[in-house]
Amino acid sequence: MHNVYTVAQVNSYIKNMFVQDYMLQSIFVKGEISNCKYHSSGHIYFTLKDEKGIIACVMFAGSRAGLSFRLEEGQQVVVGGTIDVYERDGKYQLYAKQITLDGAGLLYEKFDRLKRELEEMGMFAPEYKQPIPRFIKTLGVVTAPTGAAVRDIINIATRRNPYVQIILYPALVQGEQAPASIVNGIHALERLGVDVMIVGRGGGSIEDLWAFNEEIVAQAVFDCCVPIVSAVGHETDTTIIDFVADLRAPTPSAAAELAVYDFNLLTEKIALYQSTLQHHMEKRLEWEKTKLENHKLRFKYLSPVSQLQQKRMYCMDLEEKLSGLMDKRLTDNRHKMALFAQQLKGLSPLEKLSQGYAYVENEDGQVLNDIRKAKPEQAVRIYVKNGMIHAKTTGVTEVDYGT
Repeated sequence: MHNVYTVAQVNSYIKNMFVQDYMLQSIFVKGEISNCKYHSSGHIYFTLKDEKGIIACVMFAGSRAGLSFRLEEGQQVVVGGTIDVYERDGKYQLYAKQITLDGAGLLYEKFDRLKRELEEMGMFAPEYKQPIPRFIKTLGVVTAPTGAAVRDIINIATRRNPYVQIILYPALVQGEQAPASIVNGIHALERLGVDVMIVGRGGGSIEDLWAFNEEIVAQAVFDCCVPIVSAVGHETDTTIIDFVADLRAPTPSAAAELAVYDFNLLTEKIALYQSTLQHHMEKRLEWEKTKLENHKLRFKYLSPVSQLQQKRMYCMDLEEKLSGLMDKRLTDNRHKMALFAQQLKGLSPLEKLSQGYAYVENEDGQVLNDIRKAKPEQAVRIYVKNGMIHAKTTGVTEVDYGT
């Protein structure tokens, strides 16, 4: 009798066959996305098909780090992963680990290779970056003459500074002729001597932006003596010239803002500086006026006229003080003199004479105050209160007054 197997055994056997097949453990399959569903768990379920067949695919949430875009119906992609059997259903499917848009994988590889080569050549080195002038008169733009990018650049640059001159070089930005056209635009605007240059375009796929990843464009940007701002695609897009340019802007609109200074902001700053300067000048003038007044007062105090006036006032004060002291001294002396006069008055011979006493002298002017000095018939002078009496002695009589 033949061997009989269960369904599970058969499915397990087939699974082992898939596991042991080396090619199926790492395979890349190209096809069109259909029946794409994003599950709430984070897994993505979809079908990959071409004109002759379909294959079920799943990308688990843990593998979505390798997906840089959102899967949509009809996309042509290359899915890398493992083909295995889901034993319960007995169906095989592709377990996706990475997904790239068809054609983009080779371009990304080419991009990384050229990026490494140019970096090794030093074309990305910061010491070769030129500073972007803060105030410019002429702005060169290398981009397509139509589209949102050029309109955004012109509108924003004109709004920020209506006096800036914008020179547009209408270049091809997509296709086989685009790299040469972009290089010609850079050289043409460099010869015109613009102050700064914007090179870029609007967003798109890596194929659409590839002209800005060509080595001849990167070399032209590096060799240009005019500062260049790269403005290719959207903020998430990155091209080779972003690394070579003197400044990278995330979008064309941002490039216009970086290249053209806001004239209104400049006028506001100038007005603020003017107001600040005026305020400081007024304060300085006020301080200098105060300083001048102090010098005037000091000079007035130290001037010869002032010194003479001060000395004159000082002399007047001394004179007044001396006069006061003299008056006081005279008053004191008059008082003392009056006291002395009273004392002298009590001791004065005239005062005695006025009281009835007399003063007698001989002819020689000697005082006769003793009878023993008197001589008979001697001429004498007798002083009384109102004059002098001439007389002669006729005799003397001794009298005892009890002394």
